[in-house]
Amino acid sequence: MNDNIRNYRPLIWSLALSINALIIFAIFCPGKEQFSQYDFSFLPLLNAILNGTTFVLLSLGLWAIQRKKIKLHRHLIVLAFSCTSVFLLSYLCYHFTTPSTKYGGVGFLKYLYFIILTTHIILAVIIVPLALISMGRGLNREIDLHKKITRWSMPIWLYVSLTGVIVYLMIAPYYK
Repeated sequence: MNDNIRNYRPLIWSLALSINALIIFAIFCPGKEQFSQYDFSFLPLLNAILNGTTFVLLSLGLWAIQRKKIKLHRHLIVLAFSCTSVFLLSYLCYHFTTPSTKYGGVGFLKYLYFIILTTHIILAVIIVPLALISMGRGLNREIDLHKKITRWSMPIWLYVSLTGVIVYLMIAPYYK
């Protein structure tokens, strides 16, 4: 193993497990009423903006690497990763303090919403370690390994970012 290569695996898996556990805890934790005096109603819109920005940055990052603009690709992916990190903090803040909103649509839209939401949630859990591994391999300049995993992580991350915006647009009318 090259001396310049850092072993990010323990950090990656610790972060992935911690992030996913925190999200689950935030959604299901009791006692959110104690925060009722605070208004966090702006956070879902902020989260959608961060998801949309992440989607655009990832798309541009993909475009850049396809044109061999490696430095630009790196900058765009780091920006996308930063947006996702801010999103995660905002998402946790919202779900630790605010009761869940129920979707009020009916018929076809209700089923479509739950299909999109379910795939979004499942793939969001999966993308956390995949994105971290992709980032670690990219930072280590393990190009072949980076390419192997990004064949999976990039489309999943794009899907999760885009469906995050779609889920927001579909549930926004039902926020109190």
